[in-house]
Amino acid sequence: QAKLKSFAAKIIQLLKEWTETFPYDFQDEKSMKELKEIAHRITQCDEVGVKKIISQMTQNLLMALSARSQYQEIREKFRQPVTDKGTILKTKPQSTQKDILSVCCDPLILAQQLTYIELERVSNIYPEDLMQIVSHMDSLDNHKCRGDVTKTYNLEAYDNWFNCLSMLVATEICRVVKKKQRTRMVEFFIDVARECFNIGNFNSMMAIISGMNLSPVARLKKTWSKVKTAKFDVLEHHMDPSSNFCNYRTALQGAAQRSQTANSNREKIVIPVFNLFIKDIYFLHKIHTNRLPNGQINFKKFWEISRQIHDFLTWKQVECPFEKDKKIQSYLLTAPIYSEEALFIASFESEGPENHMEKDSWKTLR
Repeated sequence: QAKLKSFAAKIIQLLKEWTETFPYDFQDEKSMKELKEIAHRITQCDEVGVKKIISQMTQNLLMALSARSQYQEIREKFRQPVTDKGTILKTKPQSTQKDILSVCCDPLILAQQLTYIELERVSNIYPEDLMQIVSHMDSLDNHKCRGDVTKTYNLEAYDNWFNCLSMLVATEICRVVKKKQRTRMVEFFIDVARECFNIGNFNSMMAIISGMNLSPVARLKKTWSKVKTAKFDVLEHHMDPSSNFCNYRTALQGAAQRSQTANSNREKIVIPVFNLFIKDIYFLHKIHTNRLPNGQINFKKFWEISRQIHDFLTWKQVECPFEKDKKIQSYLLTAPIYSEEALFIASFESEGPENHMEKDSWKTLR
């Protein structure tokens, strides 16, 4: 008991940090039972206030687990892409179709609403979600099947948002019948991507560029010939994949430095390209060993992974400075998006096939 008294405060500090940062570690009965047994032993030392601290810590842990399980239950049903050819073939007059420009024609406002959605989704990603990447790889390396490996819903949901935004951009462009209006739509999304870059929202920017680089959009040569592509070329330069996305990483570093010295939430925003962020953690873990040749733990590796996750947690805590526009967000999150096949149908209807390969594809699709 005397020994326990001397380091009870340190054990409590460790458990408090652990339960607050990684509550998912305690969601199964075995680990919760172990936590309660340790807590019970600590309270035997009769230190003033220990019982109260332990009680508060347990209560906070249960609340955190409850909140996250509720989030899992009410998670969105992902939009299913439109595949019915009857809804894609343009038999209706264009005026009856609602598009993004009829909801929001200001690129800056749309970029702000995209940033609002991004920050909302990022706030649901926790350290343990990111550490699941490492756990998953370890379990694969050891040929084990761990039950907790699959609990990466938050990462999947965020990745799905990126894909949905890319497909929405492509859908909005491909389904426009008139070339002049289609050109305007392409230029509008280029401006939105540029505003996202200025805000520090690299994830939405990359999703928009990805949408415009999809084959059904990229093949619209008559449309692109009318587009002022100088701005788009600048954006593509920032997202150039050569040298491990060197240009993007420089821009991200600049945004991170701005965030550190910023006085307003508007200047603090940093939303990295999420799949690149995940890949960085993946490669850090894969390339470097857990232990050094002398058998000691490779702390340098874990400090680096920790630094990456710490940066992400700092960025996700930024309070969004933009007001929510329900109408715009509703459109962004619920507007119908086409499947890849549907996009090609809409694309060929906008601008007919130009070579034998495209003619064969169009024939097959019809």
